Amino acid sequence: MSASMPAGVSIDPVAIRRQDWSVISIVGAAHACSHFFQLVLPTLYLSLAAEFGYDFAQLGLLASIFFLLSSIGQASSGFVVDRIGPAPVLQFGLACFVGSGLLIAGANGYIMLCLAAALGGIGNSVFHPVDFSILNHRVSAARLGHAFSAHGLTGNLGWALAPIYMATFIQLFGWRGAALAAAALVAVVLIGTWLGRDVLVGRRKLAEEVPLQQSGPAGREAAEPTAVVRKAPDKPDADDLSRKSVGQTLQTLLAQPALWGAFLFFAFTSIALSAVQNFTIPMLGSVYGVDKVLAGSALSGYMVAGAVGMALGGFVASSTPRSEFIVFASLAGAATCFVMLASGWLGPASALFAVALAGLCSGIAGPSRDMLIRRVAPKGATGTVYGLVYSGMDIGASLGPVGFGLMLDWGLLRGPWAGAALSFVLAATLAVAVGRSAAARRQPAAA
Repeated sequence: MSASMPAGVSIDPVAIRRQDWSVISIVGAAHACSHFFQLVLPTLYLSLAAEFGYDFAQLGLLASIFFLLSSIGQASSGFVVDRIGPAPVLQFGLACFVGSGLLIAGANGYIMLCLAAALGGIGNSVFHPVDFSILNHRVSAARLGHAFSAHGLTGNLGWALAPIYMATFIQLFGWRGAALAAAALVAVVLIGTWLGRDVLVGRRKLAEEVPLQQSGPAGREAAEPTAVVRKAPDKPDADDLSRKSVGQTLQTLLAQPALWGAFLFFAFTSIALSAVQNFTIPMLGSVYGVDKVLAGSALSGYMVAGAVGMALGGFVASSTPRSEFIVFASLAGAATCFVMLASGWLGPASALFAVALAGLCSGIAGPSRDMLIRRVAPKGATGTVYGLVYSGMDIGASLGPVGFGLMLDWGLLRGPWAGAALSFVLAATLAVAVGRSAAARRQPAAA
């Protein structure tokens, strides 16, 4: 027996699904560009050294400039997103990448390369606040876990594409041609975001509608929304932080323990990842006698397993609201793998399997992690919150390699794995604390 249809209702679940995946696809393509461009300059290091005679310290400084500007911009760009909307900020970030690629292609010295790195870093800073603001507001709840999963996957694809794409164009047209090709690739995505701007900003009719569940023949609610009801325009809300000044918004957010917990969560997970990315290859060699080629394949296996984990994590995140416990269990599993690796008890084959299993566990945590941060964000501050907490990732990425490098210099050959395990345990504990804090903050409102 069907539920009675109120006035103004239109039944079109297919259109809702199509809009959701249109948003997910556009945002995913833009996010892939972000990760892709993080590797554009590193893939040109050898060519730039041959062309200009730069040493690796000078070349490494270019990457430092990129990520320093990205870190500063990421913490602040969320305020802009919440006040002018995410679509123009997304297009600005992509345009910065295009400009950076053109500067690299026309560079006649180090100053121009530094400017290109700075412009690229500014562009890179906007993507997490923009992407999660769009996904949280434009994708229906039924597919939000899958949206976060796809977001992580497209980022990994951007990383994977960059070395192959750039090496191909360097071989065919030289390093300047490769930089132009990078700019052209991002320009195509920029055009796509402009063509799809109505979907991103919600000008289509479906973006002004909210789901209405219907009862099926057995009295159960349908798995997907089968009807939508026109939603009246929102009235001004005194709790909407987008209507307040930057100072008032920042004061409100910094008074919330959950925000600090989320910031530290990202810092610790990033520290753990830095141990894996920077030191897994030499540690597999020194502890387990694995040759460099096989150790490099193990690191690739970690990334591939992480991508598979993200895909699985999308289904897990959509199946339960207790996202903090999914994150805890997944990261605890990854920490256990690193403890076993640090113990030295495994054989070479088991060590390679443990690396991949750690990647799978950490990947599963990804979508639930983003769902958890969504619960922390007050109304009108989604972009700001994601910008602030994700800046913890840049902090961790800058601290981890130095500390773990010192461990290896001091002869602690298994130290980075132990540090990764400890970092994941701390992050898992923080995830539970953030979840409880968010639940406690919502209880008075529910009452």
